[in-house]
Amino acid sequence: MNVVVTGSLGNISKPLTIELVQKGHDVTVISSKPEKQKDVEALGATAAIGSLEDVDFLVSTFTDADAVYTMVPPNNYFDHSLDLIAYYRRIGNNYAQAIQQSGVKHVVNLSTIGAHLEQGSGILFGAHTVEKILHELPSDVAITHMRPTSFYYNLYAYVDMIKNQGLIATNYGADKIIPWVSPIDIAAAVAEELETPLVGRKVRYVASEELTGNETASILGAAIGKPDLQWIIIPSEQMQGGLEAAGMNPQIAAGLVEMYASLYSGLLSEDYDRHRPAVMGKVKLEEFAKEFAAAFQKG
Repeated sequence: MNVVVTGSLGNISKPLTIELVQKGHDVTVISSKPEKQKDVEALGATAAIGSLEDVDFLVSTFTDADAVYTMVPPNNYFDHSLDLIAYYRRIGNNYAQAIQQSGVKHVVNLSTIGAHLEQGSGILFGAHTVEKILHELPSDVAITHMRPTSFYYNLYAYVDMIKNQGLIATNYGADKIIPWVSPIDIAAAVAEELETPLVGRKVRYVASEELTGNETASILGAAIGKPDLQWIIIPSEQMQGGLEAAGMNPQIAAGLVEMYASLYSGLLSEDYDRHRPAVMGKVKLEEFAKEFAAAFQKG
């Protein structure tokens, strides 16, 4: 099977590429960085160097593919000129145009928990927008929207806070459940969907472990030698002020705060709760905590 993977050699795309190559598929990896070509080829895949902003490049790369994995790469939240939702809309439209023009009939799209919401999801509204754009494609294009939960590696954002304040302070978590996920488990689920024939459209949630913020702090604390590490709730206004003081784009800071507030209230996870994965992923927080501890000691 000929598969195109977007996302270069990122946290999901690299393990996905490795798995697909090991299973005997012909894999083309799109990257905007020429220096990534040798790394892609070292994995046994073909590199396609170009931009997701270039529809002609996407059409050329997608042509003759049996399946495509699409994702919108992260952007710079500290760029005050960035309109994040417009960025998602633009990349989503580029994908849709390239899929239609190239004749691709099987798409696995990286979306997110909360993508079902028309409002209240903060920055995740971008993923909702992409899902809607792709749903406008002809019905003979089979699409799986992957909706992973909160990424373990988002916890790296709290390294400095733990060092400087000795705790995790945010507007979600604490006594409420956070469904966590490893990118390795997402990659495995994406590979499964790419290899599974599909007619129509479907949504698949991916999670590795459900823990409260307090349980999360306890596991991380044990790994870094701070067994009493606490996770406390602060007002959304305080959290947004902190993000803006750190230099974040105010619009994106507001979107992050709204997203986390929706997770705490249960709004963000309402559809996930109804369609929880039958089987959780293999990578548990205790395993990630070893990587977190190494980063904590190094930082």
